Amino acid sequence: MAAEPNILELSNGRITARIASWGATITSLLVPDAHGNVADVVLGFDDLEPYMKGMSPYFGCIVGRVANRIKNGKFTLNGAEYSLPINNGPNSLHGGLNGFDKVVWDVVEHKNDECPSITFQYHSKDGEEGYPGDVTVTAKYSLPEATTLRLDMEAIPHNKATPISLAQHTYWNLAGHNSGDILNHSIQIWAKHITPVDENTIPTGEIMPVQGTPFDFTTEHKIGERISDVPGGYDHNYVLDCGDEKNGVKHAAKLTDPSSSRTLNLWTDAPGMQFYTANYVSGITGKEGAVYEKHAGVCLETQGFPNAINQPDFPSVVVQPGEKYKHTMLFEFST
Repeated sequence: MAAEPNILELSNGRITARIASWGATITSLLVPDAHGNVADVVLGFDDLEPYMKGMSPYFGCIVGRVANRIKNGKFTLNGAEYSLPINNGPNSLHGGLNGFDKVVWDVVEHKNDECPSITFQYHSKDGEEGYPGDVTVTAKYSLPEATTLRLDMEAIPHNKATPISLAQHTYWNLAGHNSGDILNHSIQIWAKHITPVDENTIPTGEIMPVQGTPFDFTTEHKIGERISDVPGGYDHNYVLDCGDEKNGVKHAAKLTDPSSSRTLNLWTDAPGMQFYTANYVSGITGKEGAVYEKHAGVCLETQGFPNAINQPDFPSVVVQPGEKYKHTMLFEFST
């Protein structure tokens, strides 16, 4: 049995993260603005109880074994059909009823040196939430530079091929978690295409150019500028196909809050990114009594494409036994 879940601190004197072993969840992230004023830029709760009682809409956690939606909670792999828990309309979302966000991860390393880091590990068993095979998952959060948070996720299946696609589900508000909605934030996304969806938010299989649509963020736009033209708000997978590359990761998005001038540049090696504007958040009491309403944060979930296991034309999310799934995210803050 894993230990009781707790919250650990990761700090380098410039930015300070609090990360829970429950779901490998970022519960707090303190980032300075140009004047040195620090704000907590992630939505969440003061203690672990609301997370453990299922009150969190995936605030800050790592989701898996497969992030996002799998159509009808079904897929076939190597001739066997698998059925997963249905927890989002007719679909299976974010690994099922008890995905990686709702388990205790082991803390296998906690370093407070010149590159502070915390490494979490979780063993997912064969048949867990309907998925095949045993898988060992690690997530290492580190602070490699003064204002950079890095996340390295790895997973190794031991005995069966399985789909694996992890995502970090933090809700960002660069003005501060308690500062209202993010509609005034501006964003640029290095994606010329999205994967359009049907009425159940499952990709149709099409790869659609964003040019001339409200989904076009190839140049910077305010999030709220055209959101009324998108029924329900943004909740779409962007095909990361035009960002600069450095050190094996590519530029995915740049998010800016005009009031504080805080900027987040996100880099990743994943093929897609779910751009989600907290459309289903409503009246959630979070940290310090703040009440989070619709659009209180924005999620930039780099990932494999949704329902890729059932879409042969999408990049494969199947990992063979002994192979290693790897997924890196760099969160670079500036003003």
